[in-house]
Amino acid sequence: MDHTLQQRIFYGALALLVLVGLGAGLAAGGGAGLAFALFAAMTIGGSLMCIWERSVVRSAFCLMATFTGVAGLFILLESDFIAMAQILIYVGGILVLILFGVMLTPPDLTERQLPRVFAGLILVGAGVAWVAVKVAATARWAVPDEMQPTAESNAREIGVGFLRADGYVVPFELAAVVLTVALVGAVYIARRKRADLEPQGGES
Repeated sequence: MDHTLQQRIFYGALALLVLVGLGAGLAAGGGAGLAFALFAAMTIGGSLMCIWERSVVRSAFCLMATFTGVAGLFILLESDFIAMAQILIYVGGILVLILFGVMLTPPDLTERQLPRVFAGLILVGAGVAWVAVKVAATARWAVPDEMQPTAESNAREIGVGFLRADGYVVPFELAAVVLTVALVGAVYIARRKRADLEPQGGES
């Protein structure tokens, strides 16, 4: 099948599923349901496009949409600090490291094969479905009549705890230094010439 036709079929089916999901979310939960459907579509759709795309830049933007969708789901759960950490760490740090690592790797346009993609999707989907069934069978879901008033955000207290002398500011900064050194080392090794890795004439 032609690559252009594959692209049209994939994105057409994905757009149709997103529209159906947004409509179902709006009909089921109003504004909150629409927001959940939107963030879920960003998470799942972004991950599927990240696997499907051959372009490194497009895959990176799709992965950023996935991370942003996960952060949006945390916001709906009123976990604002985890959502902020998701954006800062994954979008601002991990995604940049992955992008540099992939861009420094020689491209292989024949790497993506539809049987391999479908096999991976089936395996991952089966694992996610199994975990979802287990969680649905053991979790106690809250109903509106039993829900307690939500507490105020504790993001400020968590941030102050990071800045205390006996807090986590030193390990946090050390982790940032380690990631920076690893990134610089990866760029240096990738940009070295083949002649630099070969032994010199006088060496054994």
